[in-house]
Amino acid sequence: MTTTSADELREAVRRRYAESARAVSEGSDAGCGSGSCCGDETEAANFGEGLYDAEQLGEVPRAAARASLGCGNPVLVADLKEGETVLDLGSGGGIDVILSARRVGDTGLAYGLDMTDEMLALARRNAQEAEVRNAIFLKGVIEEIPLPADSIDAVISNCVVNLSSEKAAVLTEIARVLRPGGRIGISDIVAEDRLSPHERAERGSYVGCIAGALSKGEFEGGLEAAGFEQISVEFTHEVANGMHGAIIKAVKAAQPERKDLPVIQPAESAGCC
Repeated sequence: MTTTSADELREAVRRRYAESARAVSEGSDAGCGSGSCCGDETEAANFGEGLYDAEQLGEVPRAAARASLGCGNPVLVADLKEGETVLDLGSGGGIDVILSARRVGDTGLAYGLDMTDEMLALARRNAQEAEVRNAIFLKGVIEEIPLPADSIDAVISNCVVNLSSEKAAVLTEIARVLRPGGRIGISDIVAEDRLSPHERAERGSYVGCIAGALSKGEFEGGLEAAGFEQISVEFTHEVANGMHGAIIKAVKAAQPERKDLPVIQPAESAGCC
């Protein structure tokens, strides 16, 4: 068992998602095995475009659907409204940004944030092909969101929070950019509370969205500490023994009282990621 630094984990994730974007740009599928975000540990049906219905897939270019590596469908639970501003963390090929942009309409705005140049280029091409003009794609990391405080109505993400080795920073940044009363609708992989970080790592890799997953209790505690209320973490489908796709919802308190965030250490994973 080896310990991997945060920078090494981030680079491993960036490299694998860049490979996926290049594969899609060349006309292939995302190139990450049978599923599990960008890994090969679980069934493909639990991840990617199979989690979107035919109507949604009809709204986006084929390349945006093929580039989907997520574990859920956050647009379904975000309850987006006309005129809102939404932010998708780890926006990949742009499927959730394009769908969100259509739902908030011409008076709204949809941001996508990604750290991978190849994915950003693919997403911009997809948005242009979809004739979506209210989508803006930004380069950056989810631990340091390049947007001002209190500027976003809703934050979504699709199997991305688990990829960060600094999850407390991610939750703090989400709270910072949300307006008071703003909300999150996140799809992610979440572990049952009975599993230790080591047991999670045994079930899959970091880039496969398994080793880095929070437990249900850790997610709830982290959100509460970051100033959220009305928190719910609902399991939707099992992706490995004790590991589930989940929908995470919460609302930023009007006057959030932030507490000390829990220390969340990345799991050690054999072979790095």
